[in-house]
Amino acid sequence: MVRPVTTLFMLMSADGKISTGASDDLDFDRDLPLIDGVREGLPQYYDIEQTTDLWSFNTGRVQQKMGVNTLPLPQKTLVSFVLLDNHHLTEHGIRYFCARSQRFVLITSNPQHPAFGVHENNLHILQEASLQIALRRLKTEFGCERLTLQSGGTVNGLLLRQKLIDYVDLIIAPVLAGGKNTPTLIDGDALTSPTDLSALGVLKLIDCTPLQNSYLRLRYQVIA
Repeated sequence: MVRPVTTLFMLMSADGKISTGASDDLDFDRDLPLIDGVREGLPQYYDIEQTTDLWSFNTGRVQQKMGVNTLPLPQKTLVSFVLLDNHHLTEHGIRYFCARSQRFVLITSNPQHPAFGVHENNLHILQEASLQIALRRLKTEFGCERLTLQSGGTVNGLLLRQKLIDYVDLIIAPVLAGGKNTPTLIDGDALTSPTDLSALGVLKLIDCTPLQNSYLRLRYQVIA
């Protein structure tokens, strides 16, 4: 396989939502610790997250929502970060990830992205519009063999439709979020014809592990 083996790793509600609502003021990381019956088991998710791949894929949109454009620069971690972004990250947001990452790879199709004005030894910019080509370059140019995907529902949908997800690792929180506009695990354009069914992701269950406080871990292989 001339791209990394990818695993979509996400925390979601029992009804498939990855946020508490459709506003940037609502967010699992911010909100779930406030909810009785949910916060007690939440540390399990963060503990499992620490065991994921040393290459992590996310989007500038998600990270903007998390506040990286204004947060103080962090300590360096053991993880190399890959971000897909055209206009959500500022120069400070880029420097935040340079400080945090072993290697920081930005994928962008924007020739005016603020990252082009940042000069850090661990910053690498892939000016690509194709996710397939970008992932191939991650492996061939940077030696990325395994990549954990933690992007938003829209990009997850693009990855799924392009058959770029190999495994799915879900932590199910004991909560129902609801709302037709609340982000879900897989968003983007819906299928509209029976002829589109080949774009579905067909899964084979690898493991089902009950966790404490009514949390559940589901692990799948994408087989089609």
